[in-house]
Amino acid sequence: MPLDMLITGRIATLAGDAGFGWVEAIGIRHGRIAFAGTEVYLETRADPFTERIQLEPDQVAIPGLTDAHLHLAQAAIATRQVDLEDAPTLDEGLARLRAADERLPEGAWLEGHGWDSDRWGRWPTAADLESVAPGRHAAIWAHDHHALWASYAALRQADLPATDPAGGVVRRAADGSPEGVLYESATRLVSIHVASPTGADLERGIIEVGQDLVSLGVVACHDPGGVAPDPDLTYSFPAYARLSDAGRLPLRVHACMRDDAVAAAIEQGHRSGARLGSNPDGRATVGWQKCFADGSMGSRTAALLEDIEPELDRPLPPELRRGVWVTDADGLRERVERAAGGGIATMIHAIGDAAVRAALDVLTPFGATSPLTPRIEHVQMLHPDDRPRFAAAGIAASVQPVHLGSDAITARGSWGDRAEAEGYTWKSIADTGAVMPFGTDAPVESYDPWPGLALAVRRDDPRWPSGTPTYAPEQSLTLERALRANCIDAAVSAREVDRGRLTAGQRADVVVIPAASLDDPVTPGGPLSTTRPQIVLMDGKVVFEV
Repeated sequence: MPLDMLITGRIATLAGDAGFGWVEAIGIRHGRIAFAGTEVYLETRADPFTERIQLEPDQVAIPGLTDAHLHLAQAAIATRQVDLEDAPTLDEGLARLRAADERLPEGAWLEGHGWDSDRWGRWPTAADLESVAPGRHAAIWAHDHHALWASYAALRQADLPATDPAGGVVRRAADGSPEGVLYESATRLVSIHVASPTGADLERGIIEVGQDLVSLGVVACHDPGGVAPDPDLTYSFPAYARLSDAGRLPLRVHACMRDDAVAAAIEQGHRSGARLGSNPDGRATVGWQKCFADGSMGSRTAALLEDIEPELDRPLPPELRRGVWVTDADGLRERVERAAGGGIATMIHAIGDAAVRAALDVLTPFGATSPLTPRIEHVQMLHPDDRPRFAAAGIAASVQPVHLGSDAITARGSWGDRAEAEGYTWKSIADTGAVMPFGTDAPVESYDPWPGLALAVRRDDPRWPSGTPTYAPEQSLTLERALRANCIDAAVSAREVDRGRLTAGQRADVVVIPAASLDDPVTPGGPLSTTRPQIVLMDGKVVFEV
């Protein structure tokens, strides 16, 4: 039987356990790789009707990328909000919010994201919002989505309790009144009052962001869910199911649920790895339960084994110097066992070394039996004693290299000597044989995967001030290992055995990129980090072409 398509040139198949697996040609039949080898060998399997793609000398082909931690639905919503990601000062941020307020109709919420107290030099307040959007209900997420900046009107509607909720913190003035920033689970007191977008708006946004992702070479993603509670699964699950059934979902999606939705998921018949929607060949699949052990580094809420370094300009009370437990070990164990009983796998958000250790303890009994690989998300600080435990227990270390670019300076300040000895230790994790899928954590970061790949190799970022030293260069990955993390490890964590390589039997997801992306030295802002694909195929069909 002749080939449907023949691609010739320099092709990295990622065959085997290491290396790029270069071949001269791949043959595609019925949406899968039928052969990979020499051009002469494959030419005999083509006929006049075989479609051909001849790569230019300055082009290479690689497998399609998977973003293992991308809040796709949330990223779609973020495109409708005020973006403060690049606002250098509080004044600039307030100016953008003032302009947005003037455009909004009366009664509408002012929504935004991207502020950073480190970048702005202090925590913003409700009084700041009142100065530019008087009387307006406003909810503005921090850069890391672990803190919410709320207006007076939003705080009044939330009817905040006098004491902090479990797993959350409310910043308060000396008299005990709320200042305007809420951390972790306390954010829900406000976020539950913000209206969700209509189904049509959400679907339109998912399509737009999804198409952009495909143009970047991303053919699949794992969506860990939104920031607002969705206990009945009425938010992203129906949108993904409808788009999948209609054949309008641009990329493959493993849709995850938060722990508060597990009961509804089980009742509705959802199981990890099952199709979402009625189309058995659809692109939407049920993913993991997402639990939170701790908070984030930027919000000073990552759960640590030792105290955070003191900051004279904003001291922390003793009870917060080792972060915040959003869910303690007993609570995590209860959630994991409940989900497992319903056929649902678990991923646990854990950034601090104490949180990672607790998550490892809880997930270890499920490594061999879970329908999808149990995962720990972020793993930004890892005690050396815990490094071998991922591979040993069959738990994936899901990391987002791009976070190092945003967090390096803060990490060095907050974690002191431990920052580089125990922070972002990707090579040490990879050397144990652990599965280590890469993602971006968009919309916390850009969903462009290429700067993260460059950071994994170079451990340097063009955004850093001149003279900033490379961050623990001994933890750098080789380029081929980083590429495998974005192509193979993400698929492996989802128990997908037919994606991530360009070898016989694999789905023909092919991305053609400039050869300089792989051939030139990896430098901050260089060819790898600025890669833009020229052709993208999914299941052997061209879905993007320059």
